[in-house]
Amino acid sequence: MKKLLIFLFITITSISIFSQEYQTISNVHYYDEKTNKSDVYINERCVLDVYFPKNIKNFSTVIWFHGGGITGGEKHIPEELKNKGIAIIAVNYRLSPKVNAPKYIEDAAAATAWVFNNIKKYGGSEDLIFITGHSAGGYLASMVGLDKSYLHKYKIDANQLAGIIPFSGQMISHFTTRKEKGIDELDARIDDMAPLHFIRADAPPLLLITGDREKELLGRYEENAYMWRMMKLKGHKETTLYELDGFDHGGMAHPAFPLLLNEIKRIEKLKNVQ
Repeated sequence: MKKLLIFLFITITSISIFSQEYQTISNVHYYDEKTNKSDVYINERCVLDVYFPKNIKNFSTVIWFHGGGITGGEKHIPEELKNKGIAIIAVNYRLSPKVNAPKYIEDAAAATAWVFNNIKKYGGSEDLIFITGHSAGGYLASMVGLDKSYLHKYKIDANQLAGIIPFSGQMISHFTTRKEKGIDELDARIDDMAPLHFIRADAPPLLLITGDREKELLGRYEENAYMWRMMKLKGHKETTLYELDGFDHGGMAHPAFPLLLNEIKRIEKLKNVQ
């Protein structure tokens, strides 16, 4: 009994020592007041949630864009990322067909700029901002991270991102951007709406994760494999590709989160060394 009581005391004490308090702030507008007042849909849709640890300084931050084909979906804080000592920024953006490309990419960039300009107030590090998302969200993350023009508008170099980590994101022009132009979804394009159009050797670390090539949506694995190969040929030193065998397009997200967290830890160690 005595040993049991000592064990319980140590356990309870350890929980109190190592437990971390988190706070969520919801529906923060990421455009300025003038822009919000100028457009009802921007004011309604262009908001984000901030989930962050209260007693940690210089933590990493994950910007998370939801999926839904750019025609649906809602911001949410992934359960797999909670209580991990990091902040998560969950972003809503305008949807097609109410707006067309590149409006939703511009929204993703505006939200990313908001994080760069504000995360320090919450205790986060501007040097440890990761951009990610599932499916359409992975596409948006890739576009913002690779086409430097979107963040340049805010005087931010996209190379300041600590990592780009799309979950099953399209690397060719997104099928919704093609539909807006009357192009068939199987008519593959690599144009200025395609992350593949912006391959470059100096990009931030790029971690590409997809489901099983035989279970994925259309050619999603092959698009990412081509991106991996072309980035390597371009001279990029930190492009990695994972194929999650047995998981389909929707199911691949859950086992992908540990890979994202491992990548964050890897880059945190590199940043500390430097």
